[in-house]
Amino acid sequence: MRIIIAGGHGKIALRLAARLREGAVGLVRNPAHVADVEATGAQAVVCDLETASVEQVADILRGADAVVFAAGAGPGSGAARKDTVDRGASVLMADAAERAGVRRFIQISSMGAGKPPAGGDEVWAAYIAAKTAAEDDLRRRDDLAWTIVRPGRLTDEPGTGLVRLAPEVPPGAVPRDDVAAVIMALLDNPGTARRTYELVSGDTPVVDLVATNE
Repeated sequence: MRIIIAGGHGKIALRLAARLREGAVGLVRNPAHVADVEATGAQAVVCDLETASVEQVADILRGADAVVFAAGAGPGSGAARKDTVDRGASVLMADAAERAGVRRFIQISSMGAGKPPAGGDEVWAAYIAAKTAAEDDLRRRDDLAWTIVRPGRLTDEPGTGLVRLAPEVPPGAVPRDDVAAVIMALLDNPGTARRTYELVSGDTPVVDLVATNE
């Protein structure tokens, strides 16, 4: 498989690339991040999703089996970049996937998307609004076999391989290792297309749980 990962230098993206190795292509904005992506065994391509055109991104996507959108403006960014990255870059990737004929599209969103933001400041509200808009954009696309994953609070603890994955789960945390494992399992299970899942740590093995959600 050839999987294009938007936001290729992110913590989940690097974990996913390490699992896919030569099957992954990580898109990075900063050329200084190329070495970190390549250290996982994946390929890195420099592409700024805030300035690239649909055709430029489609050229990268052609021949791929799937897109994983793992990009985000990141901590310390303001409300404006939440929109240009968490929403705008997702729309760009979806447009490019359609143009390139890549149907499978997995979106890493956030628990809380789809609802009015609970607590937090204006940046948090902008983040949730951007994630919600990106999800809504995907759901309108009949040509994409999309799956949306909304992880709970992300941690860097070692993964356990045990999760809860369902349309709605209680709030909780989940290691980034386990998010990457779930994305891998979803890539292998196209029957999960056109579904939205929330994800936290649990007591069911990832592979078993994804298979039962087909």
